[in-house]
Amino acid sequence: MPAFEDLLDLSPWMHRLDAAQHERVRQDLVERSVPAGGFVCRKGEAVDHWLGVIAGLVKISSVSLEGKAVTFTGIAAGGWFGEGSLLKDEPRRYDAVALRDSRIACMPRATFQWLLDSSIAFNRYLLHQLNERLAQFIGTVEIDRLLGPDARVARCLAQLFNPHLYPGLGRKLEISQGEIGYLTGLSRQRVNQALQRLERGGLLKVDYGAVTVLSLEGLREFDD
Repeated sequence: MPAFEDLLDLSPWMHRLDAAQHERVRQDLVERSVPAGGFVCRKGEAVDHWLGVIAGLVKISSVSLEGKAVTFTGIAAGGWFGEGSLLKDEPRRYDAVALRDSRIACMPRATFQWLLDSSIAFNRYLLHQLNERLAQFIGTVEIDRLLGPDARVARCLAQLFNPHLYPGLGRKLEISQGEIGYLTGLSRQRVNQALQRLERGGLLKVDYGAVTVLSLEGLREFDD
């Protein structure tokens, strides 16, 4: 499994901090282990940390009082999330659930705010992060309302290969068909059919428990 330092090495904002900022981040970060199916954080909780995925895969979702569930996105290893809730200083508005055993880095609110006050580079990173996340959520609405199941799988995978949100991921992602189903709201069987079609189209290669992207642009533009 990757070392804790690997997440920081992959985080572009970390490379733009000065020595004192580096030292405080390393001292203040706390690591948590979350088993598959466990909550990384829950809707309605106070937001006390900025969260990064060291290893594993996390689903961001919400469930209504009537039990209707919606999945917003997945967070792959190397990604950080929760900055919006920290900036707005409001209770968390979603659940984050580990789809597999995951290791989570937790940056305390005080450290996050201190970086906001002391690092222009960190502010610039967050601006890009929020812009990428907004584009991702707009794309998710399009997927849910306009596209068929094969395109939903293609766009879901394309989102997980966003180099800004998940730096260092490369072209191969360890993700099962069941996990793709959780992120797209499709059955495992229907995900399998979609992956076969995308593989025949030369857009990706399916391995056991993993997907290798051959044409990221093709996945982004795929339409049923």
